Amino acid sequence: MLPAPLILASTSRYRAELLSRLRLRFETVAPRVDETPHDGELPDVLARRLALAKAREVARRSGHGLVIGSDQVAHCEGRLLGKPGGHAAAAQQLRLMRGRTSHFDTALALVNAATGNEQTTLVGTRVKMRDLSDDEIDAYLHADKPYDCAGSAKSEGLGIALMERIEGDDPTALIGLPLIELCRMLRNEGVNLFP
Repeated sequence: MLPAPLILASTSRYRAELLSRLRLRFETVAPRVDETPHDGELPDVLARRLALAKAREVARRSGHGLVIGSDQVAHCEGRLLGKPGGHAAAAQQLRLMRGRTSHFDTALALVNAATGNEQTTLVGTRVKMRDLSDDEIDAYLHADKPYDCAGSAKSEGLGIALMERIEGDDPTALIGLPLIELCRMLRNEGVNLFP
């Protein structure tokens, strides 16, 4: 039994699919947050700021519930890797990443709208890509169409074949919602995950 409604401050289908693994009833609400990076803002700082801003904004509007905010910032060789939006930009990202290690900083925030209690954390994941050929990149992009994924590869799909190694504490963080940390935060708020 949830002590308060659970709200996911996101319209990401990937985050909703991950959260549904916990078998808790939740609703999704689109956060109204400007996601533009500040000048000189480090990727981990940006991810934390946006995750908390999303949760706070939805908590303020709803006035109730436990609100989950999450944000992921990917970067490689000093360049941010946002959602590519299309084939050409995705191919460019994967060419930059091939043979290199990219970093995915996934921030998580949980805000109790009734009490104002806030919890935040950051889960880092490192992904080493194989030295991919242009043909492999093109074939993968046509098969998986990861144009709405930062870093242009879905580890939960065929994108795993592009990767040489994944290093991190929570495999769900790479997909966009660190469930291990979320479970800890929910328990701190009195949520029984095994009713």
